[in-house]
Amino acid sequence: MTTPPTTTLAAAPQGVNGVALAVFVFFFLAVTVMGFLAARWRKAEQSASLDEWGLGGRSFGTWVTWFLLGGDLYTAYTFVAVPAAIYTAGAAGFFAVPYTILVYPLIFTFLPRLWSVSHRHGYVTTSDFVRGRFDSKGLSLAVALTGLLATMPYIALQLVGIQAVLDVMGVGGGANANWFVKDLPLLIAFAVLAAYTYSSGLRAPALIAFVKDGLIYLVITVAIIYIPIKLGGFGEIFHAAGKTLAENGPTGKPRGELASGPNAQWAYATLALGSALALFMYPHSITATLSSRSRNVIRRNTTILPLYSLMLGLLALLGFMAIKAGTDTRGNAQLAIPQLFADMFPSWFAGVAFAAIGIGALVPAAIMSIAAANLFTRNVYKDFLKPSATPEQEHRVAKLVSLLVKVGALAFVLTMDKTVAINFQLLGGIWILQTMPALVGGLFTRWFHRWALLAGWAVGMVYGTLAAYGVASPTQKHFGGSSAQIPGIGEIGYIGLTAFVLNVVVTVVLTFALKALKAPEGTDETAPGDYTADLGDAGVTADLPPATAEAPVGH
Repeated sequence: MTTPPTTTLAAAPQGVNGVALAVFVFFFLAVTVMGFLAARWRKAEQSASLDEWGLGGRSFGTWVTWFLLGGDLYTAYTFVAVPAAIYTAGAAGFFAVPYTILVYPLIFTFLPRLWSVSHRHGYVTTSDFVRGRFDSKGLSLAVALTGLLATMPYIALQLVGIQAVLDVMGVGGGANANWFVKDLPLLIAFAVLAAYTYSSGLRAPALIAFVKDGLIYLVITVAIIYIPIKLGGFGEIFHAAGKTLAENGPTGKPRGELASGPNAQWAYATLALGSALALFMYPHSITATLSSRSRNVIRRNTTILPLYSLMLGLLALLGFMAIKAGTDTRGNAQLAIPQLFADMFPSWFAGVAFAAIGIGALVPAAIMSIAAANLFTRNVYKDFLKPSATPEQEHRVAKLVSLLVKVGALAFVLTMDKTVAINFQLLGGIWILQTMPALVGGLFTRWFHRWALLAGWAVGMVYGTLAAYGVASPTQKHFGGSSAQIPGIGEIGYIGLTAFVLNVVVTVVLTFALKALKAPEGTDETAPGDYTADLGDAGVTADLPPATAEAPVGH
């Protein structure tokens, strides 16, 4: 999920919380075992294919998909960064709540169509669909590379979330320890994640997501009741938060607001809308969607996924509680919630909360690395490097790439300041939104010309990147945020949405021009009936591997 940047500085060394660490390790070992056992869960006789490794055999039912999508979208960094943004700036951080409400009616309109056409033609990625729909490997490559660029920092931020928990537990020797001792726990977590993802593919995070989401719901339920009681009630919490946020910050102006004022409305609304449009453009969101057993599974999930938005709203309130509690973040706002848990809960339950955050990092990181591997394998390796690749070769390449992606994310976290990772994730949200005209537009019409879509994408990418580069913050000169002045309007708004509007305008204008010039439009390999087909319709089960076509009806 897209979140505002939060200040990140090195944390001071802390004593090890042995009880919390023991509980954390227990849950970590439990999900590790589950991750490796998942390789045998619904295993097909012929498992060496992207359908099996990268999409779980396309056989997941309603509840598995619900937990998988929830584990995919509501990550450890969400758990850390949303309340941290509210702790830092107040009501502006609540944009995440309306955008997750807006997104579900939106995806109800197009995800079932994407599922149908993908199952009819065996598409594994959005780039597969774009190539088939518009007969353009160039446009397909643009979508694939955008997905890869946007996913890498997202994976890195899951490791940042684990680091925040480890810092609060006092694991790693503190900022002054040598790099190996300091980062050893993170290296171990990474190695375990890489191993069971390599072994089990998408089945591992799908199975672990049950534990992850169960723990998160438990922790949030307890926190929203227990912590306010200890702090004197919500009245006291809001009073303290309002008073603290009204104090001047590093800019000489109030640090934030308890409720968004008129000057923040454009930024708030455009960020919420732009983030809603972007969320299901991410490769990991699509990977979880295409793993579903039927079209109706997707439709049902869009009606029950808002339960996660309720959880997110309660989670966001923890930022105000951290202000009231006087939580010492040691200059790093991302530690606000882990430190609040350490201060408020008994050590054993703090360990449960830390495990929820840690596992909340492993699940999405696994799905993201699988999604990135699917993109590279299908839309770079097979399309451009080895068109004759067999399913077994695709399978081997995808598993290797999933490891390389995680290594890249780990190197990103270990070698760069965490603020850089946050800023690149914000930039990733701007980038991924520029793939929407090709993907969603293509699901409903082929009127857009393939060259116009490519030009619109390029304009959106260049404008979004340059505009974000020009945003400064109190702590950095460039990439200091994701909002800037909207050309022609003069209000501050989300850069990604402005870039998207420019993208659409360029695409529409050039489509008219190219059609007038009778530029070649390529061949559409899809048919109208493909977009409403369901499992059991002629052509759907026949195109799938036997294990998928014969998947059990149960969840």
